[in-house]
Amino acid sequence: MLKNNLKIVADENIPGLAAMFSGDVVLKQVAGRQMSANDVADADLLLVRSITQVDAALLDAAKHLKMVGTATIGTDHLDKDYLASRSIPFFNAPGCNADAVVEYDLAVLFNLFEERGESLVDKTVGVVGVGNVGGRLCQRLEALGVKVLKNDPPRHAAGESGFIALDEVFAQADVICLHTPLVKTGQWPSYHLVGDAELERLKLGAVLLNAGRGPVIDNQALLGFLQQRTDVTAILDVWEHEPQVDATLAERVHIATPHIAGYSLDGKLRGTHMLRQAAATVLDAPQPPDLSEFLPVAAINAVTVSDDIRISALINMVYDPLHDDRRMRKTLMCGDQPVRFDLLRKQYPVRREFASLHVTGLRDQALKEQLRAIGFSVDLA
Repeated sequence: MLKNNLKIVADENIPGLAAMFSGDVVLKQVAGRQMSANDVADADLLLVRSITQVDAALLDAAKHLKMVGTATIGTDHLDKDYLASRSIPFFNAPGCNADAVVEYDLAVLFNLFEERGESLVDKTVGVVGVGNVGGRLCQRLEALGVKVLKNDPPRHAAGESGFIALDEVFAQADVICLHTPLVKTGQWPSYHLVGDAELERLKLGAVLLNAGRGPVIDNQALLGFLQQRTDVTAILDVWEHEPQVDATLAERVHIATPHIAGYSLDGKLRGTHMLRQAAATVLDAPQPPDLSEFLPVAAINAVTVSDDIRISALINMVYDPLHDDRRMRKTLMCGDQPVRFDLLRKQYPVRREFASLHVTGLRDQALKEQLRAIGFSVDLA
């Protein structure tokens, strides 16, 4: 429990705040994209998401700020130099929604290849950016028996092995998943990492999936490419100029979703919990109870199936990405499309992670192993 009449200003879409930041506190929740200097002027703690730019313009009047926290893995929306100049500690939540993003990838790919009458296990998957998300994606794919090609220049330069060049990934992979942070400067910028040259290297029938950062792909180059190469399947959860989405590009995309790959309830609450832990350290306060104390039981938490069950059917029982695709497509031609994009995120339905579903009734040991590799709770005995 936190004390001392703390004033907490937070993005209204961060869940679990009242439960985790309980005590003698004042909690003010505001729309993240509209958060202003006036909103945070008297804040002790500022908790944001990636849509809020945290810089001098926002914080100059905040004279009592003790901490900034972002309930996201990314920090490119934080002016770190400015925060350092003010000696304001900042924290992010690396890995909080990594499993949710991985499960988004798996959901769209299992659905896509079942629709084609093909198997993901038979494909070669390239993962560009092998951090919290990309690393976990590689682990699950490899546990399934999928051949994985990895590209991560900073890690390769640091002496780690097992990585290949981006050109090779694009030339060899059947599926390419982009999970790099957005970096515009330095030795390894990721802004427009994928442009005309990279797209031209894609194999016939390749799948390009971006659930990382929108500007990693040059969206105009992608649109022109998809208009010429109808054999390539694009799946986009992130967009270069979001919340503004190019409707013409979206029409060419097989699955289009509004930056919600990481939007599981589990991941959101995990991010809030990580910020609560950071606040306890900064304020020398007691640590919160374990995250499990704040996670509700899933609406569908157990299912008995036979060995005839399709993996995609179990995945869709927890999360069906086509629902998000349909909801987004309804907004594309609306005059207030950017507003509706944000509303899709703000009003996002409760979504749980695969581990929340316990699967019983299976006899096929190989199928059990596959489901556990993907992330489901399965008894192996």
